[in-house]
Amino acid sequence: MLILGLSNPVNWVRTRILAFLIWAYFDKEFSIKEFSEGAKQAFAHVSRLLSQCKFDLLEELVTKELLLVLKEKVTSLPDSHKDALAADIDEIVYTSTGDISIYYDDKGRKFVNILMCFWYLTSANIPSETLSGAGVFQVKLGNQNVETKQLLSASYEFQREFTQGVKPNWIIARIDHAKLLE
Repeated sequence: MLILGLSNPVNWVRTRILAFLIWAYFDKEFSIKEFSEGAKQAFAHVSRLLSQCKFDLLEELVTKELLLVLKEKVTSLPDSHKDALAADIDEIVYTSTGDISIYYDDKGRKFVNILMCFWYLTSANIPSETLSGAGVFQVKLGNQNVETKQLLSASYEFQREFTQGVKPNWIIARIDHAKLLE
């Protein structure tokens, strides 16, 4: 399968400028390439925990507010939708940086948010009419049986506080699995 990812050139330039500002003013070790690879691994891990409803293991990975919303939404999903939440790292076909924002709050704290978009294949058995806009593929590898897979998308927003004295941890502040967590 050939995946051709084209991004908006203005957005690409904007994210590269903001990534440079993060490197220049907040973290001399920051690299958007390394961040994207780490975000991909985090997405695979967190999506698997979500699909298994292991909310206690998500406490250090997502904000408290998001965890409350996820518990409510995910527990009410049918099993097929829960299965579709899990993204195997080898099934992620495309990753892009959606947006980067740098902001200060009223108390002078510094924050960076990076929105990452992921497209992944799943074998979960979801009725195609449930997921409008999802691509359906039939995959045959070697002598194996034909397997039907759907291409799904998800957006995860990573947040880090860069205020002096705060632990340098990225946390997930927003999760959107298109058509699954609505």
